[in-house]
Amino acid sequence: MSNRHTAAPLPMRDGVAPSYLWLPEGQWPDMLSFLLDRYPQISAAQWQDRMARGDVVNGEGGVLAPDSAYRRGMRIFYYRELERETPIPFQEEILFQDEHLVVVDKPHFLPMTPGGRFVQETLLTRLKKNLGCSELTPIHRLDRETAGVVIFSRQVASRGAYQSLFQRREVCKTYEALAPRLAGRDFPFTYRSRMVEGAQFFLMREEAGEPNSETIIDVIERRGAVNLYRLQPHTGRKHQLRVHLAALGIPIVNDAFYPVALPCKEDDMSQPLQLLARAIDFTDPLSGEPRHFESRRMLA
Repeated sequence: MSNRHTAAPLPMRDGVAPSYLWLPEGQWPDMLSFLLDRYPQISAAQWQDRMARGDVVNGEGGVLAPDSAYRRGMRIFYYRELERETPIPFQEEILFQDEHLVVVDKPHFLPMTPGGRFVQETLLTRLKKNLGCSELTPIHRLDRETAGVVIFSRQVASRGAYQSLFQRREVCKTYEALAPRLAGRDFPFTYRSRMVEGAQFFLMREEAGEPNSETIIDVIERRGAVNLYRLQPHTGRKHQLRVHLAALGIPIVNDAFYPVALPCKEDDMSQPLQLLARAIDFTDPLSGEPRHFESRRMLA
């Protein structure tokens, strides 16, 4: 399932592009049977309602019915829909925009893109709706729990030039975090480790071996029992900053994943992870000018 890199016969709706699926090898008596088998969490009544509205179509835009024939290799388009979606009561702020980029100050708890329990309450959907830009795509990502600066591309033509900056590590990203004080270290120092996927798909862990992650750690100020740290990752591993500080024995305040994954807090938004993407710096690949974007948010 995807909603990228293809011309869609359905338009963007409420900021959400249609998803599409190539039908796999298999034997199903009709389209409804396949959809129920593929997506058991969606009821027959829900699929029948979507089809009646004309919201499930083939690659040419032909409306599919529950009894439409199943044909391997056919491409179908549909909208992701949720019966109930938790409102995220925090607002993003656009820091900068031009014909190529939109730079946004993301709040805690707002997911970047549709997935799981969230479709409308995501940063990408909100921006697409507010800006009317169907081609908007994030150039890099922040965890749902992390706030701060994130950059989106407005158009396909220049997207690769900006994406390549991140791939070549020519972007300087500065984060801030609140975490316990760390004794026995001279600041700043560089922490390196080998990070791999953990036993649970959403977690990362460290293992022995050649390091593949690197972070420069410094102290900005002391705040009682915690420090405000400046973190500059030289690599972009998933959850890198959270894993590194937890490995040092100073997990980020309110981290529900590291060092131990706590029970899911569901809709509790009272304790945001104290991690902020403070600033991004790079040389613009189109103009050659230095770019600096900085969050206006503050950690508690």
